[in-house]
Amino acid sequence: MILDAQWITLTWMVLSGVVMGVAYDSYRVLSGQLRFPRWSIHTLDLLYWVASALFVFRMLYAGNHGQLRFYVFLGLIIGVCFYFWLLSVTTQHFVVMLIKLARTLIQWCGHILNILIVVPAKGIYRLVRVLFGFIIAILLFLGKLVLQCLIPFGKLFRWMFRPLLRYWVTPRWMIQAGTRIAAIWKRWFQGGRPGNE
Repeated sequence: MILDAQWITLTWMVLSGVVMGVAYDSYRVLSGQLRFPRWSIHTLDLLYWVASALFVFRMLYAGNHGQLRFYVFLGLIIGVCFYFWLLSVTTQHFVVMLIKLARTLIQWCGHILNILIVVPAKGIYRLVRVLFGFIIAILLFLGKLVLQCLIPFGKLFRWMFRPLLRYWVTPRWMIQAGTRIAAIWKRWFQGGRPGNE
């Protein structure tokens, strides 16, 4: 292998070591801030190392078509040591800042959705409820008014058919239905709405 290719491969490995350090610190800070379950830590560790191995192999293949040499491991060690010596603390602070920024954005999005969707939906629901109650009240008032107007006609028909009513035997189910209707009438029109007695 020519010298230029060796230096290129060494550079790729150093960069790969730095990237592995960035990924490790980012994963560690995320797992601490987001409080992953204990049982998932081992699985995530395994995924990290598998992803790191695939990434290093891809970089190695790009540098020297996958040939393992001593300077490959040297480059990885140099990259990782360089990262943890100079960039680790900065990366951790940066990841923490990104997490706080993401949480702030999520909170702002929640407030915006609450203002634009939840609050108007509640207002519409209350308005519909009030309108529905108003319409029901009007219908009940009109029904009561109509029934009051029909009372004289009922008395007139009763007077007209009084001779026939002497021989009429009221069925039991009609008596029960009349009792229920009278109770409902008393509850709605004489005692107020249900639940206010």
